[in-house]
Amino acid sequence: MKRCKIIDISPKYTALEFFSGIGLARAGMDRVGVKTIWANDIDEVKCTLYKAQWGDKDLVCKNVFDVKAAEVPTADVAWASSPCTDLSLAGKREGLINGRESSAFFGFVNVIEAMKDRKPRAIILENVCGLASSHDGADFRIVVEEFNRLGYSVDAFEINARRWLPQSRPRMFVVGIQNPRADTNASIDSSLRPDKLAWIHSDKTLETHVTPLGPIPEIKTTGLTQLVDKLNDADSRWWDSDRINSFISSLNDTQRRRFDDLVSGSKIVARTAYRRTRAGKPVWEIREDDIAGCLRTARGGSSKQAVVFMGNGTVRARWMTGSEYAKLQGAGKFKIKGFRDSQVQYAFGDAVAVPAVSWLVREAVIPYLHKMPEEVRHLGTARQAN
Repeated sequence: MKRCKIIDISPKYTALEFFSGIGLARAGMDRVGVKTIWANDIDEVKCTLYKAQWGDKDLVCKNVFDVKAAEVPTADVAWASSPCTDLSLAGKREGLINGRESSAFFGFVNVIEAMKDRKPRAIILENVCGLASSHDGADFRIVVEEFNRLGYSVDAFEINARRWLPQSRPRMFVVGIQNPRADTNASIDSSLRPDKLAWIHSDKTLETHVTPLGPIPEIKTTGLTQLVDKLNDADSRWWDSDRINSFISSLNDTQRRRFDDLVSGSKIVARTAYRRTRAGKPVWEIREDDIAGCLRTARGGSSKQAVVFMGNGTVRARWMTGSEYAKLQGAGKFKIKGFRDSQVQYAFGDAVAVPAVSWLVREAVIPYLHKMPEEVRHLGTARQAN
């Protein structure tokens, strides 16, 4: 007698990736069954890295304001990691409207609006947490109002990649859903919706929804020492003794005590360090925990991180590698061979952490993509198998 084998076919959705960079949002969505079918970015270095990983079939490398809706395919989700330069606390904070780069958000809005009845069922904006406070919250309100105008109800979250990776990288995610099903049991979780975001749910002029969320990992406190690359002793990236001595001499009293304690420890540990300017003088500061600071591009105020190895009475140091940038973003197998460390660091420093994308899309987007019960899509099929 032949047996009937049940083969479950999970629902597959499609996505558009605006401001795609090197495609880490694509990587995150792909892990939860959302396939990117079209992507756009203007930066040639990022486009080159994107093509090396994903091929050039789906990528349109040009200004988002030059993208025509007619050339954009129909998809379930649109992801937008729009430029944060004018919203970041490290920048001049010219804002969403006046900022030369962050105003590209409106290019994204224009394309979605022009798609008319082909608009994606869900849209997501990812940006720095400074968006919430930029111009005293006015820029965040603009985003919500624009999403509402396009026909989307809004929920917003602050999620730190440190829940999955040894990198402190808090980011803000604004999720728009067309006609979301109401859930009266959903509550506003303050750990993901601090007051600077949660206020939108009490503003009756805005259309919002509260997404019921599953569990999320706790904040990591360790992991960098295990993640860092083990470079050959002869590698040219190791600092020489003069640079090491200059590094040590720049430490203030508090930093020097931290340094001495780590050097005298029985185990060799890795810590990241930043070069800051204090009272007009360049100094180094060592991070206390086994976590990397937030990766940034060379345009950031404290962008370049060193990795310092201390313990057993020894100290060695070097700049962070491109490979470490990739691993700290959850993309350790990304194809970076043939690219300079500086190119990789620039591209990954601007990117979104892969596991944060996966969690967000799985928890706050995919449940709404399922149709109402009377229209529920077929989730599986039975096939005859020998």
